[in-house]
Amino acid sequence: MNKYIRTLSLLVSSLCFLTSCSKSFSFAVLPDTQHYSRFYPEIFYSQTNWIRNNSDSIAFVLHAGDITSQNTDDQWTVAQKAMSALDGQVPYVLSIGNHDIGTGGKSDVRNTEIFNRYFPYDRLSKSPGFGGAYTAGQMDNTWYTFKAGGLKWLVVSLEFGPRDSVLEWAGDIIKKHRGHRVILLTHAYMYNDDSRMSSTRQHKWLAKHYGIGKNPEEGTANDGEEIWEKLVSRHSNMRFVFSGHVLGDGTGKLVSEGIHGNKVYQMLANYQTGVEGSENGGNGFLRLLSVNPRKGTVAVRTFSPYTGTFKTEPDQEFTFENVKF
Repeated sequence: MNKYIRTLSLLVSSLCFLTSCSKSFSFAVLPDTQHYSRFYPEIFYSQTNWIRNNSDSIAFVLHAGDITSQNTDDQWTVAQKAMSALDGQVPYVLSIGNHDIGTGGKSDVRNTEIFNRYFPYDRLSKSPGFGGAYTAGQMDNTWYTFKAGGLKWLVVSLEFGPRDSVLEWAGDIIKKHRGHRVILLTHAYMYNDDSRMSSTRQHKWLAKHYGIGKNPEEGTANDGEEIWEKLVSRHSNMRFVFSGHVLGDGTGKLVSEGIHGNKVYQMLANYQTGVEGSENGGNGFLRLLSVNPRKGTVAVRTFSPYTGTFKTEPDQEFTFENVKF
């Protein structure tokens, strides 16, 4: 047993002590791997190999986008190799970021041809729990279902700056799964000031400021506050939103109440180059969440399989309590 597996064992043991492990489950969130795909492939491989080696403890994996840095074949080759370590081991869901689309990853147009070539619909649509896609034959906007913790879950993954038509499609999927708890995955949503991304707050890196948001032919590019108003807040079974993208300290969390009185737990995590204190493109840090519906808790931890260490600051290690699933 190597040191990383021992570290997970200690983590799981501590979480079990807190939650009694009754119908609890864990999942992982991979934020912004773009610099690993470009400069540090061994770090990307260490993340997914570790998840594979601990597949008994992890129900599913969410990639929050910016899988690559420049949307090039060499970087997608690295990403494909890294994520393929999970094939047949742990179900995973991919979200595309601004660096994954358009010319050189500039999000000038909604061209996802390279992404769909390396992560093709024909293969990924056979993944456990795959439900469907917004566009036939493309993985840009997809949904999956899982059973974990004695509950049914729906994961909806949306493109960077989702268009109005995509948000309407996602809403229809959620309405058809009223018995499922919903997790929304999209690249840009939360900001590092613990609020949702919005032009009214003078936030940087808004989807509408990229080419896809300036060209009317590309359709509306919605940012975090608009995604909340048009989609997230409207559904009583919405529980979580995960995103990356934003720099600064790279973290944010917010608990908001939807129009039906349900609380939605929204989180930003990003460790890439440009984030304060980042090393080696992020040093392989990812988020691990342990969910215990019986106890009503969600314990969030930040761990690097590459360094074998945890981040323990208050914005990196925390627990939501009194969660109603």
